[in-house]
Amino acid sequence: MFKPRLYIFLAVLVLVLAFTVTGCSSSKEPARQDEKVIKIGFIGPISGDMKTFGESARNAFNLAVEQSGGKVGDYSIETIILDDRNDAAVAADVATRLIAEDKVQAIVGSLTHRTTFPISQIANGNKVVMVAGAATNPAVTLENGVRKDFVFRACYIDPLQGAIAARFASNNLKAKTAAVLYNKEDSYYNTGLAASFKDTFIKSGGNVLAFESYLQNDVDFSEKLNNIARLKPDILYLPDLHQKAGLIAKQAREKKINAIFIGGDGWDSTEYESAMEGGYFTNHFSASDPRPEVKKWVEDYRSRYGSAPDARSTLYYDATNLLLNAIKVSNSDDPAVIKDALQATRDFPAVSGKISFSADGNPIKPAAVMQVKEGKQVYVTTMTP
Repeated sequence: MFKPRLYIFLAVLVLVLAFTVTGCSSSKEPARQDEKVIKIGFIGPISGDMKTFGESARNAFNLAVEQSGGKVGDYSIETIILDDRNDAAVAADVATRLIAEDKVQAIVGSLTHRTTFPISQIANGNKVVMVAGAATNPAVTLENGVRKDFVFRACYIDPLQGAIAARFASNNLKAKTAAVLYNKEDSYYNTGLAASFKDTFIKSGGNVLAFESYLQNDVDFSEKLNNIARLKPDILYLPDLHQKAGLIAKQAREKKINAIFIGGDGWDSTEYESAMEGGYFTNHFSASDPRPEVKKWVEDYRSRYGSAPDARSTLYYDATNLLLNAIKVSNSDDPAVIKDALQATRDFPAVSGKISFSADGNPIKPAAVMQVKEGKQVYVTTMTP
């Protein structure tokens, strides 16, 4: 027969396991009855295939709240942190929980389009303010072309960085011709960047000699690269993640393609294929940017966590501060009022650049251009839209 102590032990164990599975934590004790509190939820991939980025995003969110002193306007901040594991179904579940059970007024997150899109639908449908961190797909703030009024983001959208890459190629590198090679099965990121690069490069006076595509699982690009080699373009635009871009770059050099490689923020990495040396890419942020906001952010993050912040953590930091600023300006816990304050934001001094919001809830801000040198990314310049 079980003894009472064993019953108690088992009950406590069940509670601990339940708490661990949800990945939930709160920044403060339950509020006093007379205390005005605003609840803010964090959603990010704290586990799973994007765990490293999710952990740094959580660090950035926590640091922004800490730096506010845990209070904004007349309201004390209570945070609830949940893990979406970079899974769309999990993201939908945790967003529903934050709104239905935790009664949050606002949400910061998530990291990828896969998870951010369902969160945006749920948040907007329930009239809860949401500021996305790093999801660049235009559909996050739009539903069939119609604005999701309660949804904003801190990162620029895919077409913007494709356009900036094309302008950099034309204006800074003085390129006259280009070829584009992209993954056509990636109907969001790759195709969006490829199309905007092509359109802007042509408008800038350049000539796109080839606009080639491949499939997600392709590993041999000989046919496409043979055609590009014959055309001898000044630029080869590769808007895929750095692993695939590196594979293509290696095969391109083997075929004596001497074009300058350019990519998007998917190239953000600490390791590069040697064939990518000298290539350029657009990114949200560079720790080497000389602006005071960047220097302070890098110092604060390094002091708190012992390492330099990455682009994704920077975007979560900006997203959190944009939200906190809107709460402060409105001095309200009403999501509708906070939403209006966010929409009215002009020239907010974010780490990734001064931010104003477009009518679609997207930030109007600059982008950093980086170069791969000696296997590392080096800051080159900042370009405005």
